[in-house]
Amino acid sequence: MRAQYDARDKFDFILFTAVSLIVIVGLAAIYSATQNSVDEQNSFYKQIIFWFISLVAFSFAYSIPLQTIRTYTIPLYASTIFLLIVVLFLGRVSGGARSWIPIGPFSLQPSEFAKVTTIIALSSYLSKPTTDIDSFKDLGYTLAIGMGPVFLIMLEPDLGSSLVFISLMLFLIFWKGISIFGLFVVLSPGITAVASLFGTPYMIGVLFLIAVFLVLSRKDIFFSGSIFAINLSSAFFVDELYHILKPHQQRRIMSFIDPGADPLGSGYNSLQAIIAVGSGGLFGQGFLAGNQTQLQFIPKQWTDFIFCVIGEELGFIGSIIVIALYAIVFARLMRIARISKDEFSSMLVMGIMIVFFTHFLTNIGMVLGLLPVVGIPLPFLSYGGSSLLSNMTMLGIVMNVYKNLKS
Repeated sequence: MRAQYDARDKFDFILFTAVSLIVIVGLAAIYSATQNSVDEQNSFYKQIIFWFISLVAFSFAYSIPLQTIRTYTIPLYASTIFLLIVVLFLGRVSGGARSWIPIGPFSLQPSEFAKVTTIIALSSYLSKPTTDIDSFKDLGYTLAIGMGPVFLIMLEPDLGSSLVFISLMLFLIFWKGISIFGLFVVLSPGITAVASLFGTPYMIGVLFLIAVFLVLSRKDIFFSGSIFAINLSSAFFVDELYHILKPHQQRRIMSFIDPGADPLGSGYNSLQAIIAVGSGGLFGQGFLAGNQTQLQFIPKQWTDFIFCVIGEELGFIGSIIVIALYAIVFARLMRIARISKDEFSSMLVMGIMIVFFTHFLTNIGMVLGLLPVVGIPLPFLSYGGSSLLSNMTMLGIVMNVYKNLKS
């Protein structure tokens, strides 16, 4: 009985079981999605290989002392920044983005591993006793750590991964305990920029609300004026930032607003995804029996659109079960983050949860037509070796934190 207690005490079997079930469902969905594709029939077997390799990475991340991880923060972070630079010159282009470094029959996606090291770097800096997130200096350093990978990834360009890093950075700042005004300073330029995409009236409305908030805050007039100027600048320069995106990414954003405007072009994936999920009904059309899936109506449905396969073949019931498994994962991660022994561990787990949740929310949202199609995999479910390897490494770190709760 004592041995069983110790095992439960040092390993979260509920979390690991939920993730394992998601992987199994993903393998079945990948098999179904690729069986009629001559070029992708090996993807199922590759994913199995990736799973075993990722278990090794999980075991290593679970075993290494957390203090050792923190000690090597700078080399780890610098190594992935270096890879993000390398991929810009030596990377393979796929889907309009130069995001992969070819290694024999496989490809390495540096942005996936940069998520792990950026979480470690942000957690290490934010958990320092001297860090005051409400000071401009410390807030500036935090934003620099988070935006470094974003800048390089946008050069590929990969909008989906960039959004994950931005979400990670903002939520960790919030978890650190930034003041309402500090959070306003960080978020307001982005809100203004998004509002300006919808037209001048929206931009003016947001700027008016920002001005009112600044007046009510009763800050120094020079300081308040600087904040308003930053917001005004973000509104005027958003058009320039928009043009940094590749044409296909711009079309995806426009198709989100009106998918029917170009049903055979930029809106095709979104419309076909909605049709596939809707055709599943309550119980689905059955494994290997989905029309949209088997007839390959949705390009790359084994990667970013894997949830279409779940919705069509397993129906509403199967989709809810998969979502419930993710809910268990998020609930366990939140619990571990709350009860962690130190701030560094708490930041690590919270950062990992934010990365998983952002992937989950964005992927499901774009499949259901609620969010733009940005190209982002569903954690543990979508095909992809780099994604599965980085996700299992992050899960190993979480289990490492859990192991140390009682020590």
